[in-house]
This record gives sequence, C-alpha cells and structure tokens, in this order.
Amino acid sequence: MARVRVAVLMGGRSSEHEISLESARSVLDGLDPGRYETVTVEIGRDGRWALGSGSHAELERDGRSAMETLPVPTSRVPETLAGVDVVFPVLHGPFGEDGTVQGLLELADVPYVGAGVTASALCMDKDLFKSVLRDKGIPVTRSLTLLRGQDSFENPFGFPVFIKPARLGSSVGITKARGDDELRAGIELAFQHDEKILVEEFVSGVEVECSVLGNDQPIASIPGEIVANADWYDYSAKYDEGGMDLVIPPRVPDEAIRRVQDLSVQAFRVTECEGMARADCFVRDDGEVLVNELNTIPGFTATSVYAKLFEASGIPYDELLERLVQLALERHERRAKLKF
Repeated sequence: MARVRVAVLMGGRSSEHEISLESARSVLDGLDPGRYETVTVEIGRDGRWALGSGSHAELERDGRSAMETLPVPTSRVPETLAGVDVVFPVLHGPFGEDGTVQGLLELADVPYVGAGVTASALCMDKDLFKSVLRDKGIPVTRSLTLLRGQDSFENPFGFPVFIKPARLGSSVGITKARGDDELRAGIELAFQHDEKILVEEFVSGVEVECSVLGNDQPIASIPGEIVANADWYDYSAKYDEGGMDLVIPPRVPDEAIRRVQDLSVQAFRVTECEGMARADCFVRDDGEVLVNELNTIPGFTATSVYAKLFEASGIPYDELLERLVQLALERHERRAKLKF
C-alpha cells in the first residue's frame, strides 16, 4: 500500500516562527514513516519559501533550519505541493493561521489539515470572532475595539484590563494594565503589532482550554485548567519550562466542564471550523462560562495543550495526527463534488 505523501508547512513570517518549528518537529516525529512519506516546506521570516527533505534529523542538523541546510530553489516548492496528497500547515499567527496560506492551497486544489479560509481569517480576528459568537448567542468576554488613530475612548471595564492586538497569538503584544499609564502604554504597544486592538475585561475565575476535533461531527476533549506560574498567562508562561501547569480535568464543577465542552463545539461549528481548534474559555467564580478565543492551529508539540487534552481523552498523539490527515482528505473529496 502506497504511503500518504504529507508536506509539513512550517516557520512563517509571524513572531511565532520558532514555536511553529517546534510544532513541526513533533509532527514529523509523530507521523508513522511506514504510512507517511514527508517533506518539509519552511517559510522564512523574510517570506522566502524553502524545500526540505521532511526528516526531523535535517531540522536538527547543527541546530539549523531546513532553509539553511537544504537550499533548494523556491521554484520547486509549488511543484512539490502539487505532488503531495495532503499539506499539514503548522503555522501560528499571521501569514499562516489567518487564511492566507489556506487560500493559496485552495487555489492549488491541494488537501490541507485544519480550518478553511473563512474560519481561519475569522478566528484570527478576535473582534470579528466575538461579534459572530455574540450574534449566535454564545457568551464571550466583553471587549472594546479600537482602530489606529482612535485616541480617545472611555474604559467601561475598570482595572485591571488586557490590551491586545486583534490579530496575533501567543500573547505577543499583550499588556495587563492596572491603571491609566499602563493602559496608554499597552495601547501603544498593541498598535505596534496591529492596526486594530482590543481592550478586554479582566475575568475573575478559572482559565480553561478545550480541544476540538472533526469536520461535520466535531468532538470535544476533556478540558484542562491553565495554572500560570506568573501574574497572567503571558508568552513566557506559555512556552518557558515550568511556566504553567495543566490540570486535567479542571477544578470546576462537572456542570461547568460540560458547558465548556458544549460551548467549544458550538463555537467550532458557528465559525465553520474543520479539522482542529482549541477553545480558550473562562469559568467565572459564579460558574458562568465565557468563550474568549478559538485557535485554529494551536501549538502542536506532543506536550502542547491541544494534544495533551486529547491524550487524556483517549486519543494519543500519533492517532490524533492520523485523524487530522484523514479529515483533510475527506473534506477535499467532499468539496470536489461541488459544482463551481
């Protein structure tokens, strides 16, 4: 039986470039070489695309990337993508998780893992994402949206508040402001990363994340409680060793756990996600559950929250990868029957 040819797409122009490379290494390790033939395509910080062999060893050689070790002409990348069975984008943040790469793959008519163009773009934009969920009756954290040049506004939430770029991830450019001076500084910082930003209420309660998997019939994992070993769940807490603890299941009432799972699947459906996503939620002190974000390409190492939650739910990492590849192929076959 012929092996499935998988192109792992990694790197990217965003500030989450290094996180993407770590995720890609784990994906390459997790794909059974007896069933999958892999090739890597790395997008550099400068936007240049480079082709690699697909082996983890090449990524690890001398601590360098495939772009440095295997200088294959960029002209061969489209040929390679057209010749694979499925593309596995492991790109985080803008220029990869926001629908741009998904649009390219749609134009090339190549099956790919994860959300499509619309869902990717929608979930990347925290402002539009919340608007859609509110319209569908799904409770979300309250926030105020500011556009570049919008200098004056009233803070309706009091302090503390969070200021964040509308279309970025991994807590990059986010400030927890406890007063007016920090609020102004946070706004200035956020506008360095995006032309649209959010001022978001502080929610007193438990931060809970839930993984979702599927196309037409998505399933939710057992949720997990995020315990940041810092003042809040910032970049260091997410990625530094010992920066956070994941408690599975979360220390909230069973009713709240079921509500997190239900709302996570609802958010996945109404935003038209497919394949995978990780829902970030809050359980307030009074038990109310709020959805905050939906990440369409979450961190994807074997020890990342998305994978660990499904492992706790009975789906190990290698099986999770296999399901995602199959979901991508199933979607492409289904959509190929449409008349355009």
